[in-house]
Amino acid sequence: MQEAKNKTYIRKKIVVVFFLCAGLLTLLFVRLLYLMVFESVYYSGLAQRLHERERSIKAARGRILDANGAVIADNRTVCTVSVIHNQVKDKERVVEVLCSELGLSEEFVTQRVEKYSAIERIKSNVDKETGDRIREYNLDGVKVDEDYKRYYPYDSLASKVLGFTGADNQGIIGLEVIYEEYLKGMEGTILTVTDAKGVEVSEAGESRIEPVNGNDLYLSLDMNIQSYATQLAYQAMETKQADSVSILVMNPQNGELLAMVNVPEFDLNNPYELPADTSSEGLSSEKKQELLNRMWRNGCINDTYEPGSTFKIITAAAGLEEGVVTPESTFSCPGFVMVEDRKIRCHKVGGHGGQNFIQATMNSCNPAFVTVGLRLGAESYYRYFKQFGLLNKTGIDLPGEAGTIMHKLENIGMVELATISFGQSFQITPIQLLTTVSSIINGGNRVTPHFGVKVADSEGNLVSELNYPVTEGIVSEQTSETMRMMLEMVVAEGGGKNGQVEGYRIGGKTATSQTLPRGSGKYISSFLGFAPADDPQVIAVAIINNPQGTYYGGQIAAPVVRQLFENILPYLDIMDYNG
Repeated sequence: MQEAKNKTYIRKKIVVVFFLCAGLLTLLFVRLLYLMVFESVYYSGLAQRLHERERSIKAARGRILDANGAVIADNRTVCTVSVIHNQVKDKERVVEVLCSELGLSEEFVTQRVEKYSAIERIKSNVDKETGDRIREYNLDGVKVDEDYKRYYPYDSLASKVLGFTGADNQGIIGLEVIYEEYLKGMEGTILTVTDAKGVEVSEAGESRIEPVNGNDLYLSLDMNIQSYATQLAYQAMETKQADSVSILVMNPQNGELLAMVNVPEFDLNNPYELPADTSSEGLSSEKKQELLNRMWRNGCINDTYEPGSTFKIITAAAGLEEGVVTPESTFSCPGFVMVEDRKIRCHKVGGHGGQNFIQATMNSCNPAFVTVGLRLGAESYYRYFKQFGLLNKTGIDLPGEAGTIMHKLENIGMVELATISFGQSFQITPIQLLTTVSSIINGGNRVTPHFGVKVADSEGNLVSELNYPVTEGIVSEQTSETMRMMLEMVVAEGGGKNGQVEGYRIGGKTATSQTLPRGSGKYISSFLGFAPADDPQVIAVAIINNPQGTYYGGQIAAPVVRQLFENILPYLDIMDYNG
């Protein structure tokens, strides 16, 4: 009886185990079926990727072209040489060839050939002829992929405007970084299939995802004007033994920049080489980088300075707009003006005597402009600073633009107001000065200075038209017309006579400002001019930093702009013969 019960119990156990095993097998079968049928693509893809090696194909960076269609930033085909350890069959031969062709040490190449990695780069930016020779050796495990290196046909011309790219062909400074999204393109890939040992399966071949090249950027920059302005800047720097010279040329009607010069410039094709007169021996990496940053710095937008008497244009415009002065208003200049306990001198020690506002502008008389500033008062003057856009950046399409350094309204006392009125005790950038004066003489429209005009593909098809903000009503048309007349008189009969160009009506203003700290004996000489005076089509400013000897803007900076205009006005087909 008991034996029968035991047998029954055992049979039940066997049945339970059987059904459990059957259930598990069924679940495993269902799971296997699911993976084989519904997930087969996913897992076969994983298996494929385990046996695939991926190499990138660089996209050609978009070109940069000037206003005349000249290519000023292009690409050269170079090669990247790499090795795949598992595929190398003759290590000694590979090391021998690569050392010979690439000029590398045996130790360096051997370390990389013996390194266990998916792919090891030996050298990039190898010229195409060398890359082709290495490819002809047909060495197992050696890969030669074509790449692109940025090339600048004009070397140092407009270096601080264009900027350059790094080893990965990505923009570092200048227009190259601002327009990166248009220029960079999209990389492609090369896929090769390998066996379990990492050796390529020759029957599988290669699969490629082709790169998408970058778009071309068209500029308003005119390399003919840039070239001549650069020549004048170097000439002025050498003649006056100056630290640096900057020249800006712009269309005041729409903000298109025709030239931006900052000498000394640097070689765009060798941007990490310090100037010849700078020794890099013994320099720390931090110090060398500091020197490079200084070399790359664009003084027209990155640096601020006290503009001096060119800023009297802004004071005059504010005074006329507010109605505290008219062209016929009279002033008396004894050679100084007292503001609280401060004696502010005129550049003419004996004074200008009696004069109207036009004559005061022609004479660049400090006491007259201090009087205008005091009549405006701090609140009104500060309001015009805002109205003219001086407290905002210009929005130029270059990186690192500096802002105006200005007193807070509550800190502007009588003395501060007096010094601001003739261009001292605050700082602005050269591009800010040029942009603000443009808005005053063009009828009252504040334009955005810019280089970019349009983006197109390699076949010239338009991708994007580049547009920039314009703020209207900066000053009235009447004030703008009066300012053009007064500034024309400055050049025709006043302190800007050296800016005269035969056959043209030129408007302008000179400036000579002392750098901080006062009494250092260092000056900044400048001249801002525009033509034709009654309908400005081009505006330019030349700034000479720390000239030796004669340092007055009317004597050394005005002739630079005169020579510039003598050449570029006919070139731009701007006619204004008044004789």
